[in-house]
Parts: sequence; C-alpha cells; structure tokens
Amino acid sequence: MHSSSSRGFGFLLGDVTRHLRKAFDRRAARFGLTRAQWRTLAIVSRQEGISQGEVADAIEMEPIAVGRVVDRLQQAGFVERRADPADRRRWSLHLTAKAHAVLDDMEVVAEAVRREALRGLDRAAVNGFIATLQRIKKNLSALDSADS
Repeated sequence: MHSSSSRGFGFLLGDVTRHLRKAFDRRAARFGLTRAQWRTLAIVSRQEGISQGEVADAIEMEPIAVGRVVDRLQQAGFVERRADPADRRRWSLHLTAKAHAVLDDMEVVAEAVRREALRGLDRAAVNGFIATLQRIKKNLSALDSADS
C-alpha cells in the first residue's frame, strides 16, 4: 500500500501537528507561558513526582534546558521541587494550586482547538483516524526498540 498519496503522509502529519500547535499557542498566549512550559506542566500533571530528567525524556529536550524551564515555572509559582527521600540527587516535581487552575484553562483551550480541528468529521471517522494513528505509533515504536 504505497500509493503516491500515502508517500506524503509524514509531511501532512507534520503540517497538521504544526497547525494544531499554532492554533493552541495563539489561544493560550493570554496565559503568558511558553510551549515548553505548557508541555512541562502537562507532563508533571500526568505524573506528579516526576524528575526533571524524566520530563526531559518525555518532551525530548536537553536536561539543562528543562532545568531552566522548571526554574522559571518554580519562580512563577507553578511547580515546586521536592527532595526525594530515597535519592538525594533527585528532585521530584509537583504542581501548585496555581498550576492546577491554569491546567484547567489549558484543557478548555485544547478542547476548543480539537473541536475546530475535527469539525465536519463524524464520530466513526474520528475513531478510525485515532485507531490508525495508534497503529502507526505502535509500528514506529517497534522499529525504535528493534533499532536499539
């Protein structure tokens, strides 16, 4: 199944992702946070107690850069670093009440962007699309493990 239309799917997927990010960034600008800060908050919200190194792996950024992002988030009152009692070198990241409030607003913005992006598509088409993306992700993850 290598039709000429399927050959450009990577570029199309990249374009869709870029447009989603731009739409989200425009609507989220009022919160005054960078995309890296948003992504860091989202990762920490899913895994309270995660380390900076684990955040760096999750968002594919260098640990030093993530450290600067976390410094700014901490200074702004969005996250706090807590010492890990089992490992003195590790700091776990936790959200503050201020971060939880902003994350709630962020989810409203994200839902509005999703709704706009999927306008005109019925539930079956969306579910099929998601299943297809999950299969592609699984295929690519298997390649990653095979290459390691």
